[in-house]
Amino acid sequence: MSTLVVDPLAAGGALAEAVTVRCRDGYVLHGHLWSVDPRLEPMLGTVVLNPATGVLAGYYHAYARFLVAHGFEVLTYDYRGIGTSRPATLKGCGIRWRDWGELDFDAVVRWTRARRGGPLLVVGHSIGGFLPGFAEAANLVDRYLAVGAQFAYWPDYAVGDRLRMVAKWHFAMPAMTALAGYFPGRQLGWLEDLPAGIAYEWSFRRARMELSYPRRAREAILARFAAVQAPILAVGTTDDAFGTPPAIRRGLDYYAASPRTQVELTPAALGATTIGHFGLFHARRNGTFWTDSLDWLRDGRNPWPEAVAATLGPCCRSRTLSR
Repeated sequence: MSTLVVDPLAAGGALAEAVTVRCRDGYVLHGHLWSVDPRLEPMLGTVVLNPATGVLAGYYHAYARFLVAHGFEVLTYDYRGIGTSRPATLKGCGIRWRDWGELDFDAVVRWTRARRGGPLLVVGHSIGGFLPGFAEAANLVDRYLAVGAQFAYWPDYAVGDRLRMVAKWHFAMPAMTALAGYFPGRQLGWLEDLPAGIAYEWSFRRARMELSYPRRAREAILARFAAVQAPILAVGTTDDAFGTPPAIRRGLDYYAASPRTQVELTPAALGATTIGHFGLFHARRNGTFWTDSLDWLRDGRNPWPEAVAATLGPCCRSRTLSR
C-alpha cells in the first residue's frame, strides 16, 4: 500500500511516497520512497537509509532529498518499535535489536529488489551500519556506506566521555526501562522511546556481539555476517564518542568476506567545527560530507583516500565461535 505525497521541501523535483513493507513475521514497517522525477535526471540506483538507534527516519529526510536531487531513488523507514512503525504499546512487545536486521532490513532489501533493478546501495548510521549482517538478504546489496557504525560496546567509547556515557546508557537506561517497562527516551529528551529488549541489549552488550544471543543461534548469526561480500566504506569522525576507531573496527571484523575501508575524518576536513555522532546527517552541519558521499554511492570510489585508517580485504579464515 502506498500514498503519494509531494514534499514541499523536496529538492530537484523529489516525490515522497508513503509506503509500507511487510516483514516475514507479519510486522508492517512504515516509510517513504523518494523518487527521481524522470524528466530531470536518470535514476542511478536505489539507496536504503538505515537509522541509528532511537532516531526517527525523518532525521534523514534532508539527506534523502539531496540524494534524489543527484539521481538516486531513496527509501527511508522506521524500524519496528520506532516512530511510524511503533506498535500500540511498547510494554511487552518483545522487540530485539537483532529483529531490526534479521526481519526489518531483510524485508526492506527484498521489497526494494523486487520493485527495482539497478544498483542497490545502503547508507547505515550507527547500529544501522552494523545490523545488515543479521539479514539473509544482505548479500543482495551492491555497496555499503557505514557512518559511525558500531554496536555500543562500552570500552570502545571515547576515553574522555566514557564514564558519563556508561552512567547514562548502561546504568540509568536499564534502570528506567525496568521501572517503565520500556525506555522512555522521548520524555527524557535523549532519544525516541525504545522497546525494553533493545534498551537492555544496548546496556548489557558484550565484546563479542553474538554472546548477546542464545548459544544455538550464534553460529547462524556469524555465518550471515560472513556471507556478505559487498564493499563497505566505514566512516568515522574524530569527535564521535560512540563511533571511535576501535568501535568501528570491532564491527567491521564481522564482515570478513567484504572488502572494507575504514576512514577517520576531522570536522575541519569537512568544513565544520564539530560533528559528533549525529552531525553528518544534519542539514545545517553536513559540510562537504553529502557531496563527497556521492563518489562512493555512484562510483564505488573512496572520496577520502588521505583519511584511510585501515584497509581490510576478504578473509578466508573461518571465525572461531566464542563460547
